[in-house]
Amino acid sequence: MDFSFTDEQELLRDTVGKFLADRYDLEKSRAAAKTGAGWQPNIWRAFADDLGILGATLPESAGGLGGGATELMIITEALGHALVIEPFVETVVLAGGLLQRAGDPTRLLERIALGDAIIAVAAEEPTSAGIWHDVATTARRDGDHWVLDGAKITVAAAPIATHLVVTARTSGAQRDTTGLSLFLLEFDAAAPPAGLRVESLRTIDDRRAADLILDGLRLPADAMLGDEGQAWPALEHTVDEATAAIVSEAVGCLRRVLADTVAYTKQRQQFGQPISAFQVLQHRMVDMYLEVEQAVAAQHLAIMKLDAGPDERARAVSAAKATVARAARFIGQSAVQLHGAMGMTEELAIGHYFKRLTAIEYQFGSRDRHLARYAGLSSTSR
Repeated sequence: MDFSFTDEQELLRDTVGKFLADRYDLEKSRAAAKTGAGWQPNIWRAFADDLGILGATLPESAGGLGGGATELMIITEALGHALVIEPFVETVVLAGGLLQRAGDPTRLLERIALGDAIIAVAAEEPTSAGIWHDVATTARRDGDHWVLDGAKITVAAAPIATHLVVTARTSGAQRDTTGLSLFLLEFDAAAPPAGLRVESLRTIDDRRAADLILDGLRLPADAMLGDEGQAWPALEHTVDEATAAIVSEAVGCLRRVLADTVAYTKQRQQFGQPISAFQVLQHRMVDMYLEVEQAVAAQHLAIMKLDAGPDERARAVSAAKATVARAARFIGQSAVQLHGAMGMTEELAIGHYFKRLTAIEYQFGSRDRHLARYAGLSSTSR
């Protein structure tokens, strides 16, 4: 695969990388995650005003730069390398993609590009296990309103969101791909509307999320995004884009973890020599390097296929997610082992990267889930 960048893409990669190296401090970001609001609003503002990356992949009609899949890969890989906790994928890729495909009736895309809106997508449910059309939450008409009932779990970025996009079933059985609809509402976790209970939490990788209980949540008729019962094609496509973005983020993490581990083994002394001189550890690091290279190849394939037909796109994305999930586990665990007890301390970056890689294993579906999806798509294409 030829994945050489244009001059503009090279400039984007260099600019984002330099900004994060100079201004994104890991210690400060962890402090914000643990003791503050869970993120750094000044960094988010700089993403919009100084870098322009919040609008880099959004359409020009919404104030974006009209970038494509390659720009998305460059940005998310850089964010992963710096272990950024701000909700880029959740807001720009996932929510932004859904708004684009729904026609953006409220012109929220412009606010995303400006850094003024953070949007969380409430889709996962207690029984869904990464299957986004497994939706038990219902929406029924009541005069000029919709009434929503159900539960959503681990809604990423919900505690800091200004808006929610909620999946709900307006018809059909629980796992049907037809009958799904999307609803948009303004949101403040500190003062949720009647009928919505918010239980905020911090995930193992220091991200903010929330479980939501919808009990008679009333929304106006125009809260629906797109056509009633026809949300699945847009949702499936957008989740594939977000999964590819997470794959790229993981590649950034994997590159950093491998580099840090190699550097550590060159410094750590045992029996009067650096532990990097021990052949068995050299073999382990070669295995780690091969896993990174396989993850990169899978990442490139997924990015290249984002504009392909639904089945071809889905196969490439699921293959990439399964490959990266395996690499995340092997490289993360190997890095911690090679660092010894220091690998799990708060002082070293490696422990924080390990937690993020562990979370990425399951985000947007586990390895088993994507292997099953790939196998199902491959059997139907014969």
